[in-house]
Amino acid sequence: MALAIPQIGFGTGTTWYKYGRESEIDQTLVDALVSALQVGITHLDGAECYGTALETRDAIKKANIPREKLWITEKYYAGDSSHKSKSKAANPLEALKEILRLEELEYVDLYLLHSPYITKETHGFTLEEAWGYLEEAQSLGLAKNIGVSNFTVADLEKILKVAKVKPQVNQIEYNAFLQDQTPGVVEFSQKNGILIEAYSPLAPLYKGDKSLKEVKEFLDYVYELGKKYGKSDTQVLLKWVLQKGIIPITTSTKTERVKEFLKIDDFQLEPSEVEKITTLGAKAPVVRQYWVPEYSKFD
Repeated sequence: MALAIPQIGFGTGTTWYKYGRESEIDQTLVDALVSALQVGITHLDGAECYGTALETRDAIKKANIPREKLWITEKYYAGDSSHKSKSKAANPLEALKEILRLEELEYVDLYLLHSPYITKETHGFTLEEAWGYLEEAQSLGLAKNIGVSNFTVADLEKILKVAKVKPQVNQIEYNAFLQDQTPGVVEFSQKNGILIEAYSPLAPLYKGDKSLKEVKEFLDYVYELGKKYGKSDTQVLLKWVLQKGIIPITTSTKTERVKEFLKIDDFQLEPSEVEKITTLGAKAPVVRQYWVPEYSKFD
Protein backbone atom coordinates (compact mmCIF):
# COMPACT_ATOMS: atom_id res chain seq x y z
CA MET A 1 0.00 0.00 0.00
CA ALA A 2 1.34 3.43 -0.93
CA LEU A 3 2.20 5.76 1.92
CA ALA A 4 -0.32 8.58 2.35
CA ILE A 5 2.30 11.27 2.93
CA PRO A 6 1.08 14.87 2.56
CA GLN A 7 2.43 16.01 -0.79
CA ILE A 8 4.48 19.03 0.30
CA GLY A 9 6.89 18.72 3.19
CA PHE A 10 8.08 21.76 5.15
CA GLY A 11 11.76 21.39 6.12
CA THR A 12 13.01 22.51 9.53
CA GLY A 13 16.71 22.22 8.59
CA THR A 14 19.16 23.98 6.23
CA THR A 15 18.18 27.62 6.84
CA TRP A 16 17.39 26.84 10.45
CA TYR A 17 20.27 24.47 11.26
CA LYS A 18 21.60 24.95 14.81
CA TYR A 19 23.03 21.64 15.99
CA GLY A 20 24.84 22.15 19.31
CA ARG A 21 22.59 25.11 20.18
CA GLU A 22 19.39 23.14 20.64
CA SER A 23 18.35 24.95 23.82
CA GLU A 24 18.41 28.38 22.08
CA ILE A 25 14.92 28.55 20.64
CA ASP A 26 14.77 30.26 17.24
CA GLN A 27 11.52 32.22 17.43
CA THR A 28 11.69 33.00 13.70
CA LEU A 29 11.43 29.28 12.98
CA VAL A 30 8.62 28.81 15.51
CA ASP A 31 6.69 31.63 13.83
CA ALA A 32 7.39 30.26 10.34
CA LEU A 33 6.20 26.79 11.38
CA VAL A 34 3.06 28.13 13.05
CA SER A 35 2.27 30.20 9.97
CA ALA A 36 2.88 27.22 7.67
CA LEU A 37 0.66 24.97 9.77
CA GLN A 38 -2.10 27.57 9.88
CA VAL A 39 -2.22 27.93 6.07
CA GLY A 40 -2.39 24.19 5.46
CA ILE A 41 1.03 22.54 5.77
CA THR A 42 0.66 19.24 7.65
CA HIS A 43 4.01 17.60 6.83
CA LEU A 44 7.03 18.70 8.91
CA ASP A 45 10.45 17.33 8.00
CA GLY A 46 12.95 17.45 10.84
CA ALA A 47 16.18 15.74 11.86
CA GLU A 48 18.24 15.23 14.98
CA CYS A 49 21.17 17.17 13.50
CA TYR A 50 19.06 20.24 12.72
CA GLY A 51 18.73 20.95 16.44
CA THR A 52 15.18 22.28 15.97
CA ALA A 53 13.10 19.84 18.04
CA LEU A 54 12.03 22.50 20.55
CA GLU A 55 10.83 24.81 17.79
CA THR A 56 8.79 21.95 16.35
CA ARG A 57 7.32 21.30 19.80
CA ASP A 58 6.38 24.93 20.37
CA ALA A 59 4.91 25.38 16.89
CA ILE A 60 2.68 22.31 17.14
CA LYS A 61 1.36 23.51 20.49
CA LYS A 62 0.83 27.09 19.30
CA ALA A 63 -0.85 26.11 16.01
CA ASN A 64 -3.18 23.82 17.96
CA ILE A 65 -3.42 21.22 15.17
CA PRO A 66 -4.53 17.75 16.33
CA ARG A 67 -1.54 15.38 16.29
CA GLU A 68 -3.32 12.85 14.07
CA LYS A 69 -3.65 15.49 11.32
CA LEU A 70 0.13 15.99 11.14
CA TRP A 71 2.90 14.01 9.45
CA ILE A 72 6.18 14.42 11.31
CA THR A 73 9.47 13.05 9.98
CA GLU A 74 12.67 12.82 12.02
CA LYS A 75 16.13 11.43 11.21
CA TYR A 76 18.94 9.77 13.14
CA TYR A 77 22.17 11.78 12.92
CA ALA A 78 24.57 9.23 11.42
CA GLY A 79 27.17 11.81 10.35
CA ASP A 80 28.99 11.95 7.03
CA SER A 81 31.95 10.15 5.47
CA SER A 82 34.42 12.10 7.64
CA HIS A 83 32.93 10.58 10.81
CA LYS A 84 33.82 13.81 12.63
CA SER A 85 30.38 14.24 14.18
CA LYS A 86 27.37 12.04 14.89
CA SER A 87 24.51 11.54 17.31
CA LYS A 88 25.36 11.57 20.99
CA ALA A 89 22.79 8.82 21.56
CA ALA A 90 23.89 5.20 21.98
CA ASN A 91 21.92 4.09 18.90
CA PRO A 92 19.08 5.21 16.59
CA LEU A 93 16.38 3.91 18.95
CA GLU A 94 17.71 5.91 21.89
CA ALA A 95 18.10 8.95 19.62
CA LEU A 96 14.44 8.74 18.67
CA LYS A 97 13.37 8.45 22.30
CA GLU A 98 15.23 11.69 23.02
CA ILE A 99 13.68 13.45 19.99
CA LEU A 100 10.21 12.41 21.17
CA ARG A 101 11.00 13.64 24.70
CA LEU A 102 12.08 17.04 23.36
CA GLU A 103 9.11 17.37 21.00
CA GLU A 104 6.69 16.01 23.62
CA LEU A 105 5.32 13.49 21.14
CA GLU A 106 4.40 9.84 21.49
CA TYR A 107 5.52 8.89 17.98
CA VAL A 108 6.80 10.18 14.65
CA ASP A 109 5.15 9.27 11.37
CA LEU A 110 8.47 8.58 9.65
CA TYR A 111 11.95 7.94 11.06
CA LEU A 112 14.97 7.83 8.76
CA LEU A 113 18.65 7.00 8.94
CA HIS A 114 20.01 10.36 7.74
CA SER A 115 22.96 8.80 5.90
CA PRO A 116 24.58 5.43 5.27
CA TYR A 117 27.91 6.37 6.87
CA ILE A 118 27.55 4.00 9.82
CA THR A 119 30.23 1.46 10.74
CA LYS A 120 30.98 -0.79 13.69
CA GLU A 121 34.24 1.09 14.27
CA THR A 122 32.70 4.58 14.36
CA HIS A 123 29.25 3.90 15.80
CA GLY A 124 29.48 0.61 17.65
CA PHE A 125 27.04 -1.06 15.25
CA THR A 126 26.87 -1.79 11.54
CA LEU A 127 24.57 -0.17 9.00
CA GLU A 128 22.47 -3.33 8.99
CA GLU A 129 22.25 -3.26 12.81
CA ALA A 130 21.28 0.41 12.65
CA TRP A 131 18.34 -0.62 10.48
CA GLY A 132 17.40 -3.18 13.12
CA TYR A 133 17.07 -0.34 15.66
CA LEU A 134 14.61 1.40 13.31
CA GLU A 135 12.60 -1.82 12.99
CA GLU A 136 12.53 -2.00 16.79
CA ALA A 137 11.36 1.63 16.99
CA GLN A 138 8.52 0.76 14.64
CA SER A 139 7.56 -2.36 16.57
CA LEU A 140 7.43 -0.28 19.77
CA GLY A 141 5.09 2.22 18.09
CA LEU A 142 7.59 5.08 18.32
CA ALA A 143 7.77 5.38 14.51
CA LYS A 144 4.81 4.57 12.30
CA ASN A 145 7.04 4.21 9.21
CA ILE A 146 10.79 3.85 8.71
CA GLY A 147 13.22 4.66 5.93
CA VAL A 148 16.55 6.11 4.90
CA SER A 149 18.08 9.25 3.46
CA ASN A 150 20.98 9.85 1.06
CA PHE A 151 21.37 6.12 0.41
CA THR A 152 22.93 4.75 -2.77
CA VAL A 153 21.77 1.61 -4.57
CA ALA A 154 24.54 -0.38 -2.83
CA ASP A 155 23.43 0.93 0.58
CA LEU A 156 19.82 0.01 -0.12
CA GLU A 157 20.86 -3.47 -1.23
CA LYS A 158 22.64 -4.01 2.10
CA ILE A 159 19.47 -3.12 4.01
CA LEU A 160 17.13 -5.12 1.76
CA LYS A 161 19.20 -8.27 2.36
CA VAL A 162 18.52 -8.21 6.11
CA ALA A 163 15.33 -6.17 6.48
CA LYS A 164 12.26 -7.62 8.16
CA VAL A 165 10.60 -4.33 7.17
CA LYS A 166 11.98 -2.75 4.02
CA PRO A 167 12.62 1.00 3.88
CA GLN A 168 9.49 2.87 2.89
CA VAL A 169 11.28 6.10 1.92
CA ASN A 170 14.66 7.22 0.60
CA GLN A 171 14.94 11.00 0.99
CA ILE A 172 17.57 12.43 -1.35
CA GLU A 173 18.70 15.68 -2.94
CA TYR A 174 16.71 15.82 -6.16
CA ASN A 175 15.82 18.48 -8.69
CA ALA A 176 15.63 18.89 -12.46
CA PHE A 177 19.40 19.57 -12.53
CA LEU A 178 20.17 16.58 -10.27
CA GLN A 179 17.84 13.77 -11.28
CA ASP A 180 19.88 11.06 -9.57
CA GLN A 181 21.75 11.94 -6.38
CA THR A 182 23.79 8.79 -7.05
CA PRO A 183 23.71 6.47 -10.08
CA GLY A 184 20.41 4.67 -10.59
CA VAL A 185 19.05 5.40 -7.12
CA VAL A 186 15.68 6.83 -8.17
CA GLU A 187 14.83 3.97 -10.51
CA PHE A 188 16.08 1.32 -8.06
CA SER A 189 14.11 2.83 -5.16
CA GLN A 190 10.91 3.13 -7.16
CA LYS A 191 11.22 -0.41 -8.59
CA ASN A 192 11.56 -1.71 -5.04
CA GLY A 193 8.54 0.17 -3.74
CA ILE A 194 10.65 2.73 -1.86
CA LEU A 195 9.17 6.22 -2.14
CA ILE A 196 11.60 8.99 -3.07
CA GLU A 197 11.38 12.28 -1.19
CA ALA A 198 13.22 15.26 -2.67
CA TYR A 199 14.99 17.98 -0.73
CA SER A 200 16.14 21.10 -2.62
CA PRO A 201 13.60 20.49 -5.41
CA LEU A 202 13.62 24.17 -6.43
CA ALA A 203 17.40 24.53 -6.78
CA PRO A 204 17.28 25.18 -10.57
CA LEU A 205 15.42 28.45 -9.94
CA TYR A 206 18.09 29.82 -7.60
CA LYS A 207 21.34 27.94 -8.12
CA GLY A 208 21.50 27.42 -11.89
CA ASP A 209 23.92 29.60 -13.85
CA LYS A 210 21.49 31.75 -15.85
CA SER A 211 24.22 32.85 -18.23
CA LEU A 212 24.37 29.33 -19.69
CA LYS A 213 22.26 28.51 -22.75
CA GLU A 214 21.02 25.20 -21.29
CA VAL A 215 19.90 26.83 -18.05
CA LYS A 216 18.21 29.71 -19.84
CA GLU A 217 16.39 27.31 -22.18
CA PHE A 218 15.16 25.32 -19.18
CA LEU A 219 13.99 28.37 -17.22
CA ASP A 220 12.30 29.86 -20.29
CA TYR A 221 10.33 26.64 -20.77
CA VAL A 222 9.27 26.51 -17.11
CA TYR A 223 8.16 30.15 -17.37
CA GLU A 224 6.22 29.32 -20.55
CA LEU A 225 4.39 26.52 -18.74
CA GLY A 226 3.68 28.87 -15.85
CA LYS A 227 2.00 31.31 -18.25
CA LYS A 228 -0.02 28.49 -19.82
CA TYR A 229 -1.39 27.27 -16.48
CA GLY A 230 -1.47 30.57 -14.58
CA LYS A 231 1.15 29.27 -12.16
CA SER A 232 4.56 30.39 -10.90
CA ASP A 233 7.88 28.75 -11.81
CA THR A 234 7.93 27.35 -8.27
CA GLN A 235 4.53 25.73 -8.69
CA VAL A 236 5.45 24.24 -12.07
CA LEU A 237 8.62 22.63 -10.68
CA LEU A 238 6.89 21.30 -7.56
CA LYS A 239 4.22 19.79 -9.82
CA TRP A 240 6.91 18.24 -12.01
CA VAL A 241 8.48 16.58 -8.96
CA LEU A 242 5.10 15.22 -7.85
CA GLN A 243 4.28 13.94 -11.32
CA LYS A 244 7.60 12.08 -11.26
CA GLY A 245 6.16 10.17 -8.29
CA ILE A 246 8.34 12.02 -5.78
CA ILE A 247 7.43 14.02 -2.64
CA PRO A 248 9.07 17.49 -2.51
CA ILE A 249 10.42 18.97 0.74
CA THR A 250 10.94 22.73 0.77
CA THR A 251 10.76 25.64 3.20
CA SER A 252 10.21 29.40 3.50
CA THR A 253 9.82 32.13 6.10
CA LYS A 254 7.16 33.80 3.95
CA THR A 255 3.51 32.84 4.47
CA GLU A 256 2.53 33.83 0.93
CA ARG A 257 5.21 31.58 -0.47
CA VAL A 258 4.00 28.64 1.63
CA LYS A 259 0.49 29.25 0.30
CA GLU A 260 2.01 29.17 -3.20
CA PHE A 261 3.57 25.75 -2.48
CA LEU A 262 0.15 24.37 -1.59
CA LYS A 263 -1.78 25.70 -4.61
CA ILE A 264 -0.76 23.03 -7.09
CA ASP A 265 -3.71 20.63 -6.98
CA ASP A 266 -5.72 22.48 -9.63
CA PHE A 267 -3.54 21.76 -12.66
CA GLN A 268 -1.72 18.85 -14.27
CA LEU A 269 1.25 18.97 -16.61
CA GLU A 270 0.90 17.04 -19.86
CA PRO A 271 3.10 13.91 -20.02
CA SER A 272 5.06 15.54 -22.84
CA GLU A 273 5.67 18.60 -20.64
CA VAL A 274 6.92 16.45 -17.76
CA GLU A 275 9.25 14.74 -20.23
CA LYS A 276 10.51 18.03 -21.69
CA ILE A 277 11.32 19.44 -18.23
CA THR A 278 13.17 16.19 -17.52
CA THR A 279 15.12 16.33 -20.79
CA LEU A 280 16.01 20.03 -20.60
CA GLY A 281 17.00 19.66 -16.94
CA ALA A 282 19.32 16.78 -17.73
CA LYS A 283 21.16 18.93 -20.30
CA ALA A 284 21.99 21.64 -17.75
CA PRO A 285 25.06 21.44 -15.48
CA VAL A 286 24.43 19.52 -12.25
CA VAL A 287 23.35 21.57 -9.24
CA ARG A 288 24.43 19.64 -6.15
CA GLN A 289 24.50 21.50 -2.83
CA TYR A 290 24.83 18.71 -0.26
CA TRP A 291 26.99 15.62 0.29
CA VAL A 292 29.49 17.08 -2.15
CA PRO A 293 32.59 15.27 -0.78
CA GLU A 294 30.69 11.97 -0.93
CA TYR A 295 28.80 12.20 -4.21
CA SER A 296 30.18 14.95 -6.49
CA LYS A 297 32.38 12.30 -8.18
CA PHE A 298 29.20 11.24 -9.98
CA ASP A 299 28.64 14.68 -11.58
